[in-house]
Formats: sequence, structure tokens, C-alpha cells
Amino acid sequence: MRTRVSIALAGISILSRIGAAQQDTSGGRRASSATIRATLIRAPVTLDGRLDEPFWAAADSIDDFRQREPLEGSPATERTVVKVAYDAEALYIVVRCYDSNMRGVRPSQLRRDADLSSDDNVQLLIDSYDDRRSAFVFATNPNGAMWDAQFSGVDELNDNWNGIWEVAVSRDSAGWTAEFRTPLLALRFHAGTNPEFGFNVRRFIRRKNEEDLWRSYGRAQGFYRLNNEGTITDLGDLHRPHDIELYPYALGRAVETEHDSVGRETMGGYFGGKGGVDAKLGITPTLTADVTVSTDFAQVEADQQVINLTRFPFFFPEKRQFFLESSGQFDLGTPGRVQLFYSRRVGLDTSGTPVPILTGGRLYGRLGPWRIGVLDAQTGGADKANDAVVRVQHDLFDRSYIGAIGTIHAGSGGQGVQRAGGVDLDLPLVAHGANLEPKFWIAGSQTPGMPGTPLAWRLSTDNPNDLFDNFVSLYRIDSGFAPPLGFVRRTGIWETTGHVDFMPRPGVLGIRQLDFTFPIPSWDIIANETGSLLRSADWQTAWFEWRVFGGDRQNGDHFEINFQRLMDAPSGTFEVFRGVVIQPGRYWWSRYELQYFMNTGRPLSFGAFVNWGAFYGGHSTDLELTAAWRGGGHLIVSTDLTRTKAELPVGAFTAVLLASRLEYDFNTRTSLLAFVQHDNESERVDFNVRFHWIPVIGDDVFVVWNSGYTTEPLARFRFPDTRALARPLNGAFVVKVVHRLTP
Repeated sequence: MRTRVSIALAGISILSRIGAAQQDTSGGRRASSATIRATLIRAPVTLDGRLDEPFWAAADSIDDFRQREPLEGSPATERTVVKVAYDAEALYIVVRCYDSNMRGVRPSQLRRDADLSSDDNVQLLIDSYDDRRSAFVFATNPNGAMWDAQFSGVDELNDNWNGIWEVAVSRDSAGWTAEFRTPLLALRFHAGTNPEFGFNVRRFIRRKNEEDLWRSYGRAQGFYRLNNEGTITDLGDLHRPHDIELYPYALGRAVETEHDSVGRETMGGYFGGKGGVDAKLGITPTLTADVTVSTDFAQVEADQQVINLTRFPFFFPEKRQFFLESSGQFDLGTPGRVQLFYSRRVGLDTSGTPVPILTGGRLYGRLGPWRIGVLDAQTGGADKANDAVVRVQHDLFDRSYIGAIGTIHAGSGGQGVQRAGGVDLDLPLVAHGANLEPKFWIAGSQTPGMPGTPLAWRLSTDNPNDLFDNFVSLYRIDSGFAPPLGFVRRTGIWETTGHVDFMPRPGVLGIRQLDFTFPIPSWDIIANETGSLLRSADWQTAWFEWRVFGGDRQNGDHFEINFQRLMDAPSGTFEVFRGVVIQPGRYWWSRYELQYFMNTGRPLSFGAFVNWGAFYGGHSTDLELTAAWRGGGHLIVSTDLTRTKAELPVGAFTAVLLASRLEYDFNTRTSLLAFVQHDNESERVDFNVRFHWIPVIGDDVFVVWNSGYTTEPLARFRFPDTRALARPLNGAFVVKVVHRLTP
């Protein structure tokens, strides 16, 4: 049952509702377990985090925070006070974080959307639909850095979403204060008199690795267990202002002449410019449409390189803003394995090169018990096509749903129309205080020139709890299954995956929680579609891992000791690394693994991963090293090194991938990111430098430089020779300005 937090207008008595509320020493009245009273703001608000407006002194508050970690249900070790207010345009929430040791407070991040887990932070969860199925999340740290996300389903967190909101933070000797202003335009809700918003607050104290929550603080619950959230009520007569937001942009681009690895010109450079516009339309208070014309994603950070030592495609995440809001509403399948809709199929070719998006539109939101998502995009260039997706979900029970999806790709040149569709069922349950989530989905595809409708399906059940975390799934993917806008890692298979984790809390030797997968290993087994998962002779690949010792320390460090058994049975040759070809056969091997990663709250943190043993009839050693320095000021530097050294009967190789990142944040709205990555498989080094300035929330100025150079040993113009700077493989300098209009 959810606790109610009530908000009332100033001058309207609700004393009969709040009963014996207690006095709060910070001013106002402490809320009872049922309600909290706040004041309607009647004058302009200065957002400064100092709480000097008189309405904050009169507002009621909540301060009954409990630990989820490390001592479940115990009172928080540091006091946290939360107050709520509103006016006709925005919701205001203040979080006062008292701290007995302000010297120990950790603030290292400044950039918007930075990972705040390295710092002390507070998070607000606002379930503005009040459906216990989705929410907006807003967070900040003692520096006032902004982080936001959309949450949906049971565990779908889209932290690439950017909303329009503000926060101001102040610090003093007794603690720090965050004052949030969230415009009603940023939320989606049922307009009218006294709507209700689901609500929760989480505070993280980095030096103690302590997680405190107002509600849902059980270890089998957590911040994103929405059926345990609180509620904001009596919000008056709320309406979303402005039915339309416009985001016109102007862009200038200087593209360098491209060369091959020996320095020969392959494509001439040019100067150019373009403009376009994105629009956000409020069709209803709960239904939103996005429209884009002449779209450009030049400001998007470059994909990180990978060295793929398998014979299967690699999955890259979406980073483009147009596809990110409510992106979880279009999901059906299993991300990274098989998806009916993978947005990188729209506007990007298979190598990740942009394809022009001429126009596009999305419609998403809620109509009663229905959640709806519709997307249509027209692409140009060599891949001229029309792509469309329709996704619907209908609420069942408390948090469950049944849904369906359909996708089409209509190419040019008489290629015909490719189609795919599917249905899914998600039934998250709580049985005797424990989580249980059965899921099922099934999908089919149709391709011109191919008979029938190949199918794919998965049946799974998840049991994520504190002492035991169990999962098992069964897949079937027909060999001809090919969703035109989706992602499929492998076809023509049966597959089962699962794990049984035993996670006791010994409370000794500085260990917070252990994690064992012994004697039952984690597994992933794939068999031929005509064979059986129960017969090892039919297996294509198999992976088993026994975690003989692993877990988390009280200081936040993580460690693992693992033993693995692997099998691969390639039916044809494949190149595992440049010039090293694996022959068909049936290979079994064993490997050993050690991991230790320091918590990111340290000013200087390190991580190490080593995996060694047999590999395709020979031996190999994988080494991963990470290091990051966060001085608590404006500069953050990190480096990641991945190295695989293999000696096989068919040849030897050493694969190296190095990625370094430098970040300088001038303030919370101005940042400079420099990213360089090099791998010796493609024998190239790539640079990405991005300056981002946010004059006001909603406006953006980007200055971006990308360039790549060959590192082939025999190349005449080989980086770091300065002559290589005049022979780039590719390069571009871009300036992009985006302005938000609310006519």
C-alpha cells in the first residue's frame, strides 16, 4: 500500500486530514504517515538552493528516511528533509541533506548526464501518470550537476533522455540543499483538479555507501519498485502549459578530404551548412507527438570501438536524442540478442555511417489503460526508404501488461516491403515478499522472395531477490527470422540462459555481500534448431561460469574469482583476428578469471580484469585495466586498456584497444570532452572532441571535431607522424546551435 503525500493550497485548511502531525524543527509541520501539506506559490521564485522564500518555512516536510543499504530498515545515519510546493507552471521540491561531516561529502561531477554514482547524490522519482508503471527521475549532487532518466516497466531505465528542468544547490557547515524546479511541461499527467503523482526520494551517501529511501527501502524492493512509492495529492487544478515546443537548429560543417591507409585521396572535402527543426506537440495531456524535419545528429558522441573476437555481430546502444524519449515503449524482445525494433536501423547503415533522415515523426504516451508508440521515418541517400513501427501495451493487474508490435521497411527500387510483428506478456509478481517475473514473447518476420513467416520466441522467469537471484530462459529463433528494423545476433537456434546466485551477507572482514554461483553455474547454451539443448552433440556454443568467490566490500569495491568452461563448434572458417583464421571443428576449453574494481567514489580509482586459459586449441590471456582520476574539481581523466595475447595452432596475435577520455567542466552547463581511441585490428586512431554549452535549459551550442588516422606500420603517413595530419582517413569540424521555442 502506498503512503500518501498530500499537497494543499494555502489558506485551505486540511488540519482535519493530517491529524496529529509532528512539528519539524526546520520549519513547517512534519508530515504524518498519510499526508504532507505544502503552500501554493503566489510570487516569483528565485531558484538558489538557499530556501530564503517564506513559503518554504511554512511548508510541511518528510524526514522519515530508512536505510536500504547497509542496514535494511534502520534509520538513516544522516537526516534528510524533503518539502514540496507548486505553482501554475512547475513543481518545486527541496531536499535538505544534513551531514555531520561535510569534509567527507563527495562532489566530483559537474557535467549534465554524468554518472553521479561516484558522488553523494539525491534522486527524485515522479510517477506523474500515477500508474505505478513509469516515472521521471531527476537527480543532482552537491555541485548541482543534472542527471535525469525515464523509467518504465520493471527494470527499463532510459538515462539518455533529457528533460527541461532546473536545480540549484547550496552548501554550508551543516549540510547541502538541492532545490528542484520541474516545469509541468516536462511531465506527462492527467490534467484536471487534484491529480495525483507517485513520488519517492533516494539519498546516497558516498563515503558510507549508504542508500536511504523515503519509501520502498526493503532490499527486495528499491527505488524503482513503483508499487511501494508514496503519492503527492491535492495538486489543485493542473494543466500542461504550451501545447507545442519547437527546436530549430542551424549547422555549419567543414569536412576534410578523406584518404585511404596509404595516403591516397578517396573523397574530396567540402564546406556546407543546413538547418532543420524538431517539434514536440502535446496532443493530449498524456499523449505527445515528436516531428523532425531535416534531422542531423552531428553533436552525438562517437561510438566506442570494440575488438570483436567472436563470429557474431556486436550491439551498439542508441545515442540520438530523437529516438530516446520513451524509447522503452518500443521494446519487444531481449536487448543485445534479438529485438523487433532497434532504432539504429533507422538513419544509420550497418557500419554506423549516418543515412539522411528527411522527415520523421513519433507518437507516444497513454490513453487510459493503453500505452501507445508510433514511429515513422523517411530516409534518403543510397538507403532511401520508409520505416514505420507501431507498438501498443494494455495494463493487466498491478504492474503487468500484454502488448504487440508491428514494423515495416519499404525500400526503393522495387525491393518490396519487409515486415515483422510480435506479441509479449509480462507478469511481475510479489509472492510472500519475494519478486517473481514470468515473461513471454513471440515474433515473426516476412521478407520478399522468402516463403513463410519464420518465428522467434522466448519464455523466461526471473526471481531477483537479496539472498537468491535466479533466472532461466528458453529461446527458439528460426533460421530465416529477419526483422527489417530489428537486431538478431544469431538465427537457426535453440538457446537457454540462466543463473542461480546465492548472495549471503556475512558482515565480517569488511564484506557487505558475497555472490556465489556454485555448485550450479551460470550458463548460456545454444543448439542447432534441428537439434536438442539436452544433447551436447547438437550444441553450437556453450558457456558455463562458476563464481567460486565474489561480492562487494563495505567500501564499495567489487571482486570476483571465476572458473569457466566454453565450447564453440564453427561450421565454417572465420577470422578471429586479422590474418588468424579458425578452422571448422568442435572446441572445448577451460579458463580462469580474476576481477577487482575499486568504487568510483575514490579520487583515484583502479580496476583490473584478467582471464586466462585454453582458447581454440591454444592459449590466450585477456587483460583489462581501467583508471580514473576525479579530483573533485573540474577535471576528470580516465583510461581503459584491453589486451588479448593468443598463441593458437593457426597463428598468434596480440589485440590491443586503448581508449582515453579527458573531461573539463567549466560549470554545470559548459563542458569540454576529448576522447581518443586506438585499436591494432583496424590499425587506426580516432579523435572526438566535443564542446557543449547550455545557455539556458533547452538551448544547446555544440562544437565538435572528429578525425581518424591510420596507424598501419608500413603506411607512409602513419600517426603520430605529423605528416599524417594532412592525410586523415576521415575528419569533420561541426558547429551546431539549437534554440528552444514555446510559442
